[in-house]
Amino acid sequence: MSKSRPRYTPEFKRQMVGLLQAGRTPTQLSKEFGCSTWAMRCWLKRADRDKDGGDGGLTTVEREELTRLRREVRRLTQEREILSKAAAWFAQENVAIPKRSSDS
Repeated sequence: MSKSRPRYTPEFKRQMVGLLQAGRTPTQLSKEFGCSTWAMRCWLKRADRDKDGGDGGLTTVEREELTRLRREVRRLTQEREILSKAAAWFAQENVAIPKRSSDS
């Protein structure tokens, strides 16, 4: 069984980043607030990226756009599959129905 990780609010993350930038260590904050030192380092890196590019990773805005675009691609792929199946079904319907002659 996997452990569920707690969700921290953006405000809490900003406060932790502020404390880290003020000189507190991740170990001190981890003991005081109960979040992992790894998470705090990730929040600090992301804040640096958002501010001035940091280490070249994705900024928060870029990450949100990437998430939105992936969701859109998934939706469009599903729509294309549905349309492809519908087109195949309609093509099969046209073949199965014999045409009537207009001789009557």
